[in-house]
Amino acid sequence: MPDRATQPVLMFDSGVGGLSVLAALRRLLPQAPVIYVADNAGLPYGGKTEAEIAARVSGLLGRMTERLRPRLVCIACNTASTIALAAVRDVLEVPIVGTVPAIKPAAAMTQTGVIGLLGTAATIRQGYVDRLEAEFAADKTLLRHGAPDLVTMAEARLRGVPVAHPAASDAALAAAAALRAMPGGDAIDTVVLACTHFPLIIDDLAAAFGPGVRFIDGADGIARRIAFLTQGQDFVRTAPDLALFTRDDPGLDALKPALSALGLDRTGVF
Repeated sequence: MPDRATQPVLMFDSGVGGLSVLAALRRLLPQAPVIYVADNAGLPYGGKTEAEIAARVSGLLGRMTERLRPRLVCIACNTASTIALAAVRDVLEVPIVGTVPAIKPAAAMTQTGVIGLLGTAATIRQGYVDRLEAEFAADKTLLRHGAPDLVTMAEARLRGVPVAHPAASDAALAAAAALRAMPGGDAIDTVVLACTHFPLIIDDLAAAFGPGVRFIDGADGIARRIAFLTQGQDFVRTAPDLALFTRDDPGLDALKPALSALGLDRTGVF
């Protein structure tokens, strides 16, 4: 067993969206060693079936925890969490922190009572989201839209691929238009970013929705939960933090500046 103080926090996502969660964790626990894992071989998750996602996430995290020995696993992916979180908790013997749509705080924020929710197609159809809506936003209107093109856009942005800015991209404009076109959509004043990729393109989304709309995601809450579960523990970083990918591809080199900005100065393939 590794020394407890050097055991990392393992942060897992389908791609680079979880870097938005890592940024929040860095602000709260800058001393925590981290291994960030992007399942780029399985990206995108949003178009997969629930059974495919549950099997893939459980299998990968089982092998990763056995090999990497983390002190805690954070599933920094709404799609994986809403589908596979319970199954993963059943089989892993380390604390698991998931990512779920921030519907509760959005319901407290909205002034008009109309909330937009942007996620992947797989996330927005989950019963988990239905339950969050029933519990925390039963007296609100929650409008959902699956926006896979925003995932593609965020992945491209972190690789340095030019995307129109500061003008909103076509993908962001299309997502905003889709929510606005729903009954009551013109009254949206709060948007839940139910995919960890989406905060990476927040400026584009803000331009697309226009003034008077606030955005909320779960990154800060996840960081606080990790801090709570690791309180009193020592953290020792003996090497630069590591980013792992499940497939080697030519685009990984383009990610190195974005990874390095968050302290992930080593990369590899799992």
